[in-house]
Amino acid sequence: MNEKLKAFKAGLKDSNICVVGIGISHLPLIHYLVKNGANVTACDKKSYEALGETAVQLEALGVRLCLGEGYLSSLSGDIIFKTPGLRPDVPELLQAEKEGARITTEMEVFMELCPAPITAITGSDGKTTTTTLTYKLMSMAGFKTHVGGNIGAPLLPEIDNIQAEDRVVLELSSFQLMTMKQSPQTAIITNITPNHLDYHTDYQEYIDAKMNIFSHQNHDGLVILNLDNPVTVDCVGKAKGKVLTFSRKQKADIWLDGTMIKVHNEPVLDICDIKIPGMHNVENYMAAIGAVYGAVKKEHIIDCAKNFGGVAHRIEFVREIDGVRYYNSSIDSSPNRTINTLKVFSEPVVLIAGGKDKGIPYDDLGPAISEHVKALVLVGMTANIIGEVAKKAAPNVPVFYEDNYEDAVKTAKCQANAGDVVLLSNASTSFDLFRNFEERGNLFKELVNRL
Repeated sequence: MNEKLKAFKAGLKDSNICVVGIGISHLPLIHYLVKNGANVTACDKKSYEALGETAVQLEALGVRLCLGEGYLSSLSGDIIFKTPGLRPDVPELLQAEKEGARITTEMEVFMELCPAPITAITGSDGKTTTTTLTYKLMSMAGFKTHVGGNIGAPLLPEIDNIQAEDRVVLELSSFQLMTMKQSPQTAIITNITPNHLDYHTDYQEYIDAKMNIFSHQNHDGLVILNLDNPVTVDCVGKAKGKVLTFSRKQKADIWLDGTMIKVHNEPVLDICDIKIPGMHNVENYMAAIGAVYGAVKKEHIIDCAKNFGGVAHRIEFVREIDGVRYYNSSIDSSPNRTINTLKVFSEPVVLIAGGKDKGIPYDDLGPAISEHVKALVLVGMTANIIGEVAKKAAPNVPVFYEDNYEDAVKTAKCQANAGDVVLLSNASTSFDLFRNFEERGNLFKELVNRL
């Protein structure tokens, strides 16, 4: 066990720890803190009844619960682990910090204590696929590889099992990065476009949070940046360590020469071998290759490309009915993601979209609807916003408004002919009707399989 971890665990004994947010990711953290002798208070906006069995189990562990609307009213302790979705400048957190509490997150502490090299990925689009690719490639090269952050299991409770010779791959959101005080050895930014403006005060705060993934690196660090994205281009001159650029439109450190991805002009991967569709996934491969280049053999990269079928809810093929193919891309929670997904298809698309607004503009979605969509089925809070954009840019595309997904899927089926695609790509978050995009995508798949 490394000395930093020893000191941290010793400091937990008899300390007062507050964990804000009793979600799936924080439950293992609470168990870990209790196991190491901490006095834990768990706070959540949900009521005791809403938490159900989870609340009963936590009380059995000796955890004090602070629940309901006033769950932040008495924050205190030696350390407060906040959920990433809670802004760091809420008055209750600021007051607790003033009174001496250390405000942090599970991921921040993990990065401080982790003995193994970390590769972390962020971006407005593509970070989950890039994280998964990086994880798979490192595993194929023989490294014991741990994946966490937005995907996988919480890693701080597993840190005792991570060795210096292992590898760690993290997917990090702007929420997680906003308060980070250190950066990973290798950082990737896939791209930056307007997103999560319902959480961030403005677009610049969102950009600054993303840039935090490399801002604490020293000269030994590596950051991999997209040369085709204007915001990440601006990051190139701000890095303190080594920079690798990737591009599918111009020559870069990692670039697309015809159909061949090259690294420093060395041919590595023919994009014809990539099983998952879309040029945005070519960019994801470029970023992942940059992170593993030199440590992973070319044959592993080619083998991964030929066999990796993608991550669920990302242009996920569901089934074919009467010559119509149905795809679930519920992950598409912003207009830019839906635009990129629509570009994948040469066939006419019946698009199901709509959800909760994130405060970002939808105007750019109009031309993509005009070019790719034969019929538009809208459901959720942003239905009217997307409908107005479609009417201006694509007045000949019929627009249907439905109150629920069952009716939306039935309407889409009626509008589709053999050779068409029915696509769920919402351009909005799922939080108007669902707990997360997975729940939304799973319902869509269930409804399609019932047809």
